[in-house]
Parts: sequence; C-alpha cells; structure tokens
Amino acid sequence: MEKKAEVWYENPPGSGPPQGLYSHAGFMRGGTLAFIAGQLAVGGNGEVIGKSDFKAQFRQVFSNLRDVLGGMGADYRQVIKFTTYLVHSQDIAHFMTERQALFPSLFGKEPYPPNTLLVVDRLVKEDFLIEVEAVAAIER
Repeated sequence: MEKKAEVWYENPPGSGPPQGLYSHAGFMRGGTLAFIAGQLAVGGNGEVIGKSDFKAQFRQVFSNLRDVLGGMGADYRQVIKFTTYLVHSQDIAHFMTERQALFPSLFGKEPYPPNTLLVVDRLVKEDFLIEVEAVAAIER
C-alpha cells in the first residue's frame, strides 16, 4: 500500500498575522520527511546564474528546488517549510515581491508554507545573493 503524504498549513488561533506570504505552521500526515539542502543560483554547468541580479537568482533557486522535488516524485505542494538566506537586507523587499509573483503558480491560493528568513554575512560564494532550503513530505 502506497503512503500518501498530505500537507497543510495553519495560522493557529491567537497567533499574530504573518508578516508576508507564509503560514505560522506546516503539517504533514503520511509520507516521509525529506530535508532538502539549500539551493543556490547555479546553472546546469555549475555556473553562477544572475551575478548581481536578485530576480534572476531568485528564479534560478526556485527552479533548482523544483528540479530536486521533481526528482523525488514531488512538487511544491509537498513543501512543509522553507528557510531562506539573503546576504543583503535591502533584498527583503525584492524577495517579498518575487515570492508574491511566483507562489500562486506553485501553490495556488494561500495559505503558503512557513518560511524563516535570515540575513547572513555571505553564502558559499560571494556572487550568491539567496539560498533556500526546504522540508517536504515525500511519498515513499
């Protein structure tokens, strides 16, 4: 019998309103947890995509994450939680704008998965502006 993973999101009663497109909690029933390494703006040949271009890097990161999920037989609807790392606090507004444009096509209407957003000194290479890791419920 196949394990069917079910994922849902909530903003529990008494919690303050989310400060962006995310929920306070993500849940799963069934399936297997997959902890997906932070994805960077790396192309198929290992090259950095979008040097100094946050929008290009954002799109490449989410494309790479889609590919990892797809390789496990999943898609964005199985994501339980994101952690996002930015190297410039000035990119927070850009992140919010890009996420608002992208998430409806990935998830449909709200609610969206929880997300923790951190601003860090740098990522593995100076040219990277954003990294996103995820936890997903995979059917195995």
